[in-house]
Amino acid sequence: QVQLVESGGGLVQAGDSLRLSCAASGRAISSYTMGWFRQAPGKERAFVARIKASGGITSYADSVKGRFTISRDNAKNTVYLQMNSLKPEDTAVYYCAATNIDYATNHQNYPYWGQGTQVAVSS
Repeated sequence: QVQLVESGGGLVQAGDSLRLSCAASGRAISSYTMGWFRQAPGKERAFVARIKASGGITSYADSVKGRFTISRDNAKNTVYLQMNSLKPEDTAVYYCAATNIDYATNHQNYPYWGQGTQVAVSS
C-alpha cells in the first residue's frame, strides 16, 4: 500500500504560481498512474491532471490546460503539480492520488489518497 502526503499549498494572489508536491512512501510510485484532484467547498471532487506510470503521458482538465503541469520524479518517489497563472476559481483543497489504471480520470478509480493541501487564490 502506498501512503501519500501533499504539501506546497497556500494563499496567493491571482496570477501567482505555486508548486504542489506529493511525497509517497510504502511503495514505489513508478508503477502507478498518479493524479491530482481538487475539491472546492460545496462541489464534487474534480480531476485536475494525471501522469501515466510509464512513458510520462499526461492529461489535464480543460480548465487548467496550459497553466498547470504535472510531473513525477520516480527516484524521489514524488509527484508535482506546477500551477501558473492562478485564478480565484482554482481555490480548492488539492489531493494527490494513485491508481494502477493507466488512463484513469475518475476519482472513483483511485484507491490511494493523500490528506489534501489547501490552495486559496485571492483576486
